[in-house]
Amino acid sequence: MRSDTERTVRTILEAAERVLSRNPAASMEQIAEAAGVARTTVHRRFASRDALVDAMAAWATRRFAEAVDAAYTTTAPPLVTLHQVTANVLRVKIDWGYAMSRTASADAEVARVHAEVRERCDEMFRRAREAGLLRADTDLDWARRVYYALIHEAAMEPDEGQDDGQDADALAARLVDTLLHGFGGRG
Repeated sequence: MRSDTERTVRTILEAAERVLSRNPAASMEQIAEAAGVARTTVHRRFASRDALVDAMAAWATRRFAEAVDAAYTTTAPPLVTLHQVTANVLRVKIDWGYAMSRTASADAEVARVHAEVRERCDEMFRRAREAGLLRADTDLDWARRVYYALIHEAAMEPDEGQDDGQDADALAARLVDTLLHGFGGRG
């Protein structure tokens, strides 16, 4: 794509995220207005509303994978990696909440990216167990599923008294602490 076309598509995708997050039934016309482009421009780039939502899911999935890739390392201590991956993923899930909730699409590329991220996550949890952050008998599949659920819930709504611009690093620290220590006594 030419750079001006790429900018237009990104502008439409970002506007669609904002509009559909507030009103999932919003029309293509409302999205076009929020993007500052003509409705015909949106229709030229996306044949239907479903095509636009699928493009949003694919875009958000790529941002999600990039967030994991940017933070994942086997050289940093596992706790540092876990925190940074969590913070990066939270940023994407908070910024692209509507699109990320639609990533269960049948798109083969979306499925491939999620499978790669899952492999990274499984490796991250194996390293955490080897480092003693998780008990030796931890079911890593269960730990990953709980971790995903915590991320999903943390990204859904800000805490009471907190604005939508919640600090992903603070939220990640809280989430990782919950994952590793839960709510029980430490005795």
